[in-house]
Amino acid sequence: PVLAGMNGSAIENFSCVIYNISLMNCTWQAGRDAPGDTQYFLYWQKSRYDDAMECELYIKDENGRNMGCRFQNVKIEGETGYFLVNGSSNNSLIQFYDEYIELYKIGKLTPPLNVTANCTRNPVGCIITWQPPNTSHVENVKCFQYEISIQNK
Repeated sequence: PVLAGMNGSAIENFSCVIYNISLMNCTWQAGRDAPGDTQYFLYWQKSRYDDAMECELYIKDENGRNMGCRFQNVKIEGETGYFLVNGSSNNSLIQFYDEYIELYKIGKLTPPLNVTANCTRNPVGCIITWQPPNTSHVENVKCFQYEISIQNK
């Protein structure tokens, strides 16, 4: 399909990350050929059954241009999200950018919880225990893999 709007006016380097279980940050850069007055607007749809929502809290640059968005209360639940960023300018038509993202792939896990280490001299050894990180989308704790790095001090 032919995209309406000026070539090079759509956003670039779009990326999102979900952290602390339910917070999502999305960022982008202005199109390299976008006019200086271009303003961008982000909409996302968690699944095909949900309504599209516009960003509630934009991250702005020093010129007041929207360059990112913060979302709260995001649930991953194995969904594929649809993201759309369109733009407006008084001077020309701005191309839109859209992308489907599997939400579990952008989830950043919290560290394991309640890490403890009990070391004894006789016999020499340590027992290290922890609990899995909090997550909204991993139902089987056996899915987690851990790596322990022990530094001698």
